[in-house]
Amino acid sequence: MPKLSDAAAHKKKADPSKRLELHDGNGLYLVIQPSGAKSWAYRYRMDGKSRKLTLGTLLEQGAKPDTDAEGQLPALKVAEARREAAAAAVKVQRGVDPITEKKRAEAKVSKTVSAILDDFIERYAEPNLRSAGTYKSTFDRLVKPDIGDYSVYELKRSHIVDMLDDIDDESGPVMADRTLAYLRKALNWYASRDDEFNSPIVKGMSRTKTRDRAGKRVLADDEIRDVWAGLERVAEPACYSKYVKSLLLTATRRNESSRMHSAEVDGDLWTIPGERYKTKLDHVVPLTAAAKAQIGDKPEGVKGNVWFIFSTTGGEKAFSGFSKAKRDLDAAIAKIRKADGREEMPRWRLHDLRRTARSLMSRAKVPTDHAERALGHVIGGVRETYDRYEYVEEKRAAFEALAGMVDLILNPPADNVVALRG
Repeated sequence: MPKLSDAAAHKKKADPSKRLELHDGNGLYLVIQPSGAKSWAYRYRMDGKSRKLTLGTLLEQGAKPDTDAEGQLPALKVAEARREAAAAAVKVQRGVDPITEKKRAEAKVSKTVSAILDDFIERYAEPNLRSAGTYKSTFDRLVKPDIGDYSVYELKRSHIVDMLDDIDDESGPVMADRTLAYLRKALNWYASRDDEFNSPIVKGMSRTKTRDRAGKRVLADDEIRDVWAGLERVAEPACYSKYVKSLLLTATRRNESSRMHSAEVDGDLWTIPGERYKTKLDHVVPLTAAAKAQIGDKPEGVKGNVWFIFSTTGGEKAFSGFSKAKRDLDAAIAKIRKADGREEMPRWRLHDLRRTARSLMSRAKVPTDHAERALGHVIGGVRETYDRYEYVEEKRAAFEALAGMVDLILNPPADNVVALRG
């Protein structure tokens, strides 16, 4: 029987009464369901039994190949299906069952950090530790929102370091070390139960004192443009683009902005209450027009007049899906830079936007003490009497200067693009 062509594969019609299988050769079949759905399958024998491995669907005419659709079978042309079948055949010759291998890979993907932490709490912490409740609370508040979506087998040391840096920035080094200790115990517990897992946590990751942050990552101008362009390509969650932009435009920390509540906003002033601010003092952020544009209007369906500004639940809960959204953004930026023939963007994290905002204020000639107050830093120690509205106008000028710099970076004069880079 002659081998299939793309045209022949698309031309062949379904039989409403039965499933059809067209043999392409070397174990590859085009399977046509009575409904008209078409897919590729590789048939082989393993341990004396006939097996069928589904490789993917038939790529629709005119569509581009997609072998990276997360959670879906890839859409393949005839040539791609043949390559997949040939790769499976090599495994069979080596005594490896491709179906079993695929199931193991899928099982690994399902073993997320969140799932492992839940197992640890249920199977080990609750029966053995008086502090099980503290473990669970720490994981739920600080670990799961950041790295919970990763497969535990794909979890890297750098992912944990970034998470600890965020905790250090927002809650201090003691909380970062405590979280690290809890996570180390949970991952070591899982490593004792799984032959293929090794914990990425090593000695030297703890921080016992506040570290000097000078010289940490500040985004260059072209990187800011790439972040904005990448956000345009990240459709979900819908609030993420505005949320990330708000981090730069308000120079706030990750959780300060993600938990922004309508009750905290009065006109063009956003007051972050001291109970959720690092200094334990209320911090007033004058909102520029650019910053207010990220807040938007009251979401549809919200009952009452209070809601979380950045939310995937219609304002009911604050946004917390940081890790997956950041991965999607990084992937979008990588595609943009690759298409432009540029090198991959160096690793960065959301807190770098706050540091970048401070740098831009300096470039805009904002006085140092005004810029420091705009970031909520206490100058000269905590006074007995604290006026939250003191220096509001100076801070407003600092944020207006910041917004102006961001606008200039995003919309540079044609003859000044090179001069504005990094």
